[in-house]
Amino acid sequence: MIIDVHSHLWAPPELNAMGLNLVGSDGHYSGLEPQISDDRYLEYLQTLFKALDMVGTDFQMVSPRPFTMLHSRGARLVDVWTRWTNNAIAQQVRLAPDRFMGMAGLPQVPGQPIERVFPEMDRCIKELGFNSILINPDPSEGMGHVPPMGDSYWYPLYEKMCEYDVPALIHAASCCNGRETYANHFITEHSIALLSMIKAGVMQRYPDLKIIVAHGGGSVPYQIGRWRAERGSFPDLGKGSIKGKMNEGSGTFDDALRVFHFDTCLHAPESVEFLIKVVSPDCVCFGTERIGSGSQINPDTGRSYDDMKPDIEAMGFLNEADRFKIFEGNARKLFNGLPG
Repeated sequence: MIIDVHSHLWAPPELNAMGLNLVGSDGHYSGLEPQISDDRYLEYLQTLFKALDMVGTDFQMVSPRPFTMLHSRGARLVDVWTRWTNNAIAQQVRLAPDRFMGMAGLPQVPGQPIERVFPEMDRCIKELGFNSILINPDPSEGMGHVPPMGDSYWYPLYEKMCEYDVPALIHAASCCNGRETYANHFITEHSIALLSMIKAGVMQRYPDLKIIVAHGGGSVPYQIGRWRAERGSFPDLGKGSIKGKMNEGSGTFDDALRVFHFDTCLHAPESVEFLIKVVSPDCVCFGTERIGSGSQINPDTGRSYDDMKPDIEAMGFLNEADRFKIFEGNARKLFNGLPG
């Protein structure tokens, strides 16, 4: 089975039309929940089914589209829109449980305690049957003043994740900072999140924590020489093993990196190959974001940029066991309740 751990909601445009009314009213146009019939939703899903079948993807983890989540726009708006989005994901999963599983969006608001997301997280896991969450490392969307993910601000969320035994995909959302584009922003934020968690020894503190860093870990694996050279900047790396994931007593930066997981959503085989060689096949999960930013046709191959399966299959340094880990095995270690 080919399991894609990084995909986003594919809902009919009626949902976004309701969202526009919500934004225009600053969250007050919220009395009417979006009502999209199953027939209409299933009709819209046909495009996605065809896109997945074309590249051989069997199953996807479905999360909100991060740049639409409005985290910097105020609590009322965030709460309503997050609930609507998670409900739409639940509908998509219910209509095709053999193809999709839900990953909950969280109603994060900058300047407010992380505990505010717990009621919606509880609802998604207990009532909607989701098995994972999406974390935005910067809900201020580029405006600053959000603690990095190694800060104790985030610890209650990590404890909740361990309690539920659910993994998280770290994926930044929109960007309101004119110095960056959206794509620049999430690469930077994923790098900050990963480095801050390593420096703070988060995975040593929470050995049951399961983290996937989207888009190949930001810049970190590709700047590995810099972080190896700055070994002294990461004093917590030598604190021992994390349930056998880390070589006891070695404490290298590579060891610390390999207790996280990373997706293959890089749209370039050269980048994916480098990622796998740096962090090992044990730490890489197939992820494409299809249908998404990489779905345009690559003129050099005639395939879409997010059609990464043939490239991974062609990597001669991987054996069949390695490919199984990347395409399926690692996802099954992280996510509960996946189909057989």
